[in-house]
Amino acid sequence: MTDENLSAEEFWEARYAQSDRIWSGKPNVVLVQETAGLEPGRALDLGCGEGADAIWLAKQGWQVTAVDISRLALDRAAAHAAAEGVADRIDWQQHDLATSFPAGTYDLVSAQFLHSPVEMPREKILRNAASAVAPGGVLLIEGHAGFPAWEQHPHPDVHFPTTDEVIEALGLADGQWEVLLSEEHERIQNGPDGQPTTRTDNTVKVRRLPA
Repeated sequence: MTDENLSAEEFWEARYAQSDRIWSGKPNVVLVQETAGLEPGRALDLGCGEGADAIWLAKQGWQVTAVDISRLALDRAAAHAAAEGVADRIDWQQHDLATSFPAGTYDLVSAQFLHSPVEMPREKILRNAASAVAPGGVLLIEGHAGFPAWEQHPHPDVHFPTTDEVIEALGLADGQWEVLLSEEHERIQNGPDGQPTTRTDNTVKVRRLPA
């Protein structure tokens, strides 16, 4: 069965089953940078994968709801959290964000590299993410601005939105939000051959104004 014939859940379960660990185990750099001055409260981590961001947030004092489509990833993340002593600060929830979304409002909603090789309604999910931000809370979105240099056959029908396009698609109500950060930036990422290459990502950070 090809990737095109798999459901999103089947695709990601198969992806995580390929290895004992897919990601680095380290929190995303932008998350660490952009939450440094925030007062810990309730956080929502969308597409949490193996849990590095959620575990880091919990260690900073946040009470975290961490969401992923893959049960294997969530089980792996929960085991890591227990080993790090923060199991009681994280609620792991399985959601296909195309069809369901965690309840409640949050002081921080984080969507780090919420991309998928299989179909995913990213704009809809990010609008739901904005709706889940409590008054005074922050939505932090980190995404790729294009394909990596080692991608030999980029898909012509795949579009990586600019920061302006991300903000516009959020449909934020006038007078209720402020844009704290909207920028592209470069970072070094190792390719499949282990050689470092420069990649461009973008960051959007918006705050819902207090009621």
